[in-house]
Amino acid sequence: MKDIHTIQQYVLTHIPLSGAMGVQVEEATPNKVVLSAPLAPNINHRDTVFGGSASALCILSAWTLVHFRLEGEGYGCRVVIQNNTMAYDRPIPEGFKAVSILDDEAKWEKFTRILSSRKKARIVLNASLECGGKKAGLFEGTLVAAMRSASPE
Repeated sequence: MKDIHTIQQYVLTHIPLSGAMGVQVEEATPNKVVLSAPLAPNINHRDTVFGGSASALCILSAWTLVHFRLEGEGYGCRVVIQNNTMAYDRPIPEGFKAVSILDDEAKWEKFTRILSSRKKARIVLNASLECGGKKAGLFEGTLVAAMRSASPE
């Protein structure tokens, strides 16, 4: 996995919304990505985090984990979100985090095996939404990876 600074720059450059949201990469390993964002650019009319911002941060944490792990393993892929659900457990009145963890290596191995043979694969990941060290919500999403063609884009 690339270093945090490189990942931060990639996300800001390729996903402009992340800059507007104030997203920061706090941790990035092959099995865990932690992203954070402040309240101010993500605030709603109730002085808490807008649900769309919370969902976007969770999607971005899962996407970052899959994208950079695949890249680190030598796969040239496009990764997109196919679908997701988001459960909000409580209001978020301050800065917040999305923590995406891949704790099932067999799941990852199956995903990459299918990707290698079919050139496309899906994986379901969760991300925990956190605020003040407490769980504030849970994301579950299906991400799809598709091998890039050999021709230049």
